[in-house]
Amino acid sequence: MKILFVHNNFPAQFRHLAEYLAADEAHSVHAIGAEHARAVRGVTLHRYSMASLGPGAAHPFARRFDVESRRAEQVLYVATMLLSQGFAPDIVVVHSGWGEALPLRSVFPGARIVVYCEYFYRTEGADVNFDPEFPALGLDGAVALQARNAMTLLALADADLALTPTPWQRSTFPPELASRIRVAHEGIDTDHVRPRLNARCRLEDGRVLTRDDEVISFVNRNLEPLRGYHVLMRALPRVLAERPKAHVVIVGGFGVSYGPRPPGGQTWHQIFLDEVAGGLDLKRVHFLGHLLYEDYLSVLAVSRAHAYLTYPFVLSWSCLEAMATGCVVVASDTPPVRDVIDGSNGLLVPFHSPDALAEALLSVLRTPERYAALGRTARETIRARFDLRRVALPRLVRLVTGDSAPPARPDAGEPQPGQWPGG
Repeated sequence: MKILFVHNNFPAQFRHLAEYLAADEAHSVHAIGAEHARAVRGVTLHRYSMASLGPGAAHPFARRFDVESRRAEQVLYVATMLLSQGFAPDIVVVHSGWGEALPLRSVFPGARIVVYCEYFYRTEGADVNFDPEFPALGLDGAVALQARNAMTLLALADADLALTPTPWQRSTFPPELASRIRVAHEGIDTDHVRPRLNARCRLEDGRVLTRDDEVISFVNRNLEPLRGYHVLMRALPRVLAERPKAHVVIVGGFGVSYGPRPPGGQTWHQIFLDEVAGGLDLKRVHFLGHLLYEDYLSVLAVSRAHAYLTYPFVLSWSCLEAMATGCVVVASDTPPVRDVIDGSNGLLVPFHSPDALAEALLSVLRTPERYAALGRTARETIRARFDLRRVALPRLVRLVTGDSAPPARPDAGEPQPGQWPGG
């Protein structure tokens, strides 16, 4: 078959699926992405460029749609070039949220279009207006937020199949649309993301942390309120005061991935660090920035407790990877988290309560043996529901290709120490 992936940040959520399909010589696999898209073995990648644009004359409600329309135009150019070269895909897999799906039905009318539906923006019941600490969205903002769904709605109208990773993400869509969307997570490679008894995490000052240390980990793409950075920082003074040997390892950049930007050109990182810095032993709080993947896994592997906090928003891979590593996860009691953590495989605390977070972290640090079973059950949960090779990838391949037969799988056994199964 001829298969086309379309995602400005390719491979993104499509990496495992693209790698699997491209490894089959029966398939010809291409991808369209923006300038920063990354190559995947066996996939022919076609990049497009987007010119930097100012506010322009577009109405504020339509500015995102205008940018996404320009992105759609670039995809149109690349898609028609592929068609002129004789590549007419049987299957197109595309993210719904960037405008890139807009031209695909017109260019490839005979293709099976699979749309990845990550999130539907809402003014109630999700991330917007969830945190009373920050200004509520006004009427203009609410209308602009609704307009952000325009390209997703158009993509769904053209979809032969719609997929989303988790039940809660599907629930963000209007009921009449949610009923058309199948839940299929992209998967966690639990053969590689696993407990590592001899794990070592080297810090910038040369110190090496191991599983014998009291380590709390916290991971965000960027350190910002939507992922609970402010709640964590307010919990740390008590935790570090009561556990003089504890270390906190924080992974993530200082920019903004989601939500509003901080005032006055500051960073959320610095704002909330400054708020509590007088009560912290900063020699035991380690900001590692963005890490290579293997170094990030080492952080998880030495963690005695992993804090994961989020507004009602897309569930992070880091939460599932921490569970797969066998971490005792202390997480916010918010709807996306409740999709995977129920109390038997991690601890849930109110998002808005630094005191509750601190108490849960301290409890794990004081009596780790009491909570060790949570980490084991967490890994069992991920292997049963999200395992890449045994669960998630076979399901994705069946759904995307329309094949009722499961794909061939590698050996289901755990790899030997030091083995890297790929990906």
